[in-house]
Amino acid sequence: MTTLVLPLKAIYFNQIKDGTKDEEYRLMTPYWCKRLEDRTYDRIVLQLGYPAQSDLARRLVRPWRGYTIKTITHPHFGPDPVGVFAIKVN
Repeated sequence: MTTLVLPLKAIYFNQIKDGTKDEEYRLMTPYWCKRLEDRTYDRIVLQLGYPAQSDLARRLVRPWRGYTIKTITHPHFGPDPVGVFAIKVN
């Protein structure tokens, strides 16, 4: 089983957990291109920071539903529009 693990800040983890956030964004860098383009996963593990393996309260497991490429403006990435992978998480 192939798994994509995404560590998240608390605000984004809680929004996904509550169902108010449907996508998680990653910049279109060579690192993320290599991990996402032309690849599929069985599932995504969204985790609050870097928890211990036994800390299941800080992990969410979702099926892989792919991603889209978008241009967004987001405070986390600065004031200018940037290209991102919008990974579907809900």
